[in-house]
Amino acid sequence: MSDYVTQETFNKMREELQKMKGIDRPAASRAIAEAREKGDLKENAEYDSAKEAQGMLEARIKQLEGIIATAKIIDPNTIDTSKVAVLTKVTITNIANKKVMTYQIVGQKEADLKLGKISASSPIGSGLLGKAIGEIAEVTTPTGIMKFKIDAITI
Repeated sequence: MSDYVTQETFNKMREELQKMKGIDRPAASRAIAEAREKGDLKENAEYDSAKEAQGMLEARIKQLEGIIATAKIIDPNTIDTSKVAVLTKVTITNIANKKVMTYQIVGQKEADLKLGKISASSPIGSGLLGKAIGEIAEVTTPTGIMKFKIDAITI
C-alpha cells in the first residue's frame, strides 16, 4: 500500500535508510563479531543480543525500503482546495457538541494528532476526503457515527 508524503518527509526517510545501511548495519556486524570472539555462543548473552539487534535493524531497513518504493510524493502547490484532499487543512464542526477543530489530512507516515495531523486512512480522515465546504461528513468510528460540517479548506 502506498502512502502519501511530502518531499521533506520522503527525504528524511531516505536519509534514515542511508544511515542505517551505511553506519548502523556495519556497527551491528562489528558487535556480533566482537561478541563471537568472547567464546561459547550457546551461553553468550552479548552475542544473542547483538544478533537480535541486527535482526530488528534489518527488519526496519526492509520496511523503510518498502515505504520509499511505494511512496507518493505530493506537491502542496498542486492541491485543489475546493474539496478535502491529502495535505489540505480542514476546519470542521462536530454537529453533536459544536466543537470546532482543524486538522491537516496527511499520509500515515506523517500522522500526529498532537500536531493536528490525521491520516487519510483513519476513520475521520477518510470520511472527510472529497467533501466540500458546507457539506456534512458522516464518519463511522469505533464509538459510532459522528457528523462533521466542513467549515473551511486551506493549504
